[in-house]
Amino acid sequence: MSGPRKVVTTTETVLRELGSPVESTAHRAAAAAVIPNPWAGRGHVADLSAEVERIAPGLARTLHDELTAALTTANGGKAEITAFGKAAIVGLDGEIEHGAALIHTPYFGNVLRELAGGTAVIVFSDERGPAGTTLTVPIWHKTDAATRSHYQTIPVRIPDAPAADEIVVIAAASTGPRPNARIGDRKTDPVVRLADLEDR
Repeated sequence: MSGPRKVVTTTETVLRELGSPVESTAHRAAAAAVIPNPWAGRGHVADLSAEVERIAPGLARTLHDELTAALTTANGGKAEITAFGKAAIVGLDGEIEHGAALIHTPYFGNVLRELAGGTAVIVFSDERGPAGTTLTVPIWHKTDAATRSHYQTIPVRIPDAPAADEIVVIAAASTGPRPNARIGDRKTDPVVRLADLEDR
């Protein structure tokens, strides 16, 4: 198994919303590694664990390093990751389960979480499709998933990937909340019950 064919990073910094400066500028980034699908062309493989253990930890390290570099450059100095997410796009000769195997097991998730200084479950998305498939990658707070201000997304699209026998593995992060977040927090929300709403 060779390493990634390419690694693509994208960054986004929203400076204005509806013509006004945002109150707290945060930088978002996604790093995507285009790798050969180790199970492509092998039919149904019952046990995916050997390849996962071999491939996933290195991918997590590579993508974390790419994210940190991208966010540091965008920030003009050392960037603090406060929110994270993960995703995979599987080429058409593979299964969704191939992408899931690489991002949902401890060999990727635990490594990425530890490197980012997180404790929360890493939010995710996955898809199967041809080269150029766009995937919206969700992000939430790295230590408190109930922190609604950090619920945000970043789209990822690579025009020539994944090829049919490839997988795009993605890690995403943010240095802060989405622009002008102001809808409260799950921990301080009132109790809302369907029966109460039906009485209105």
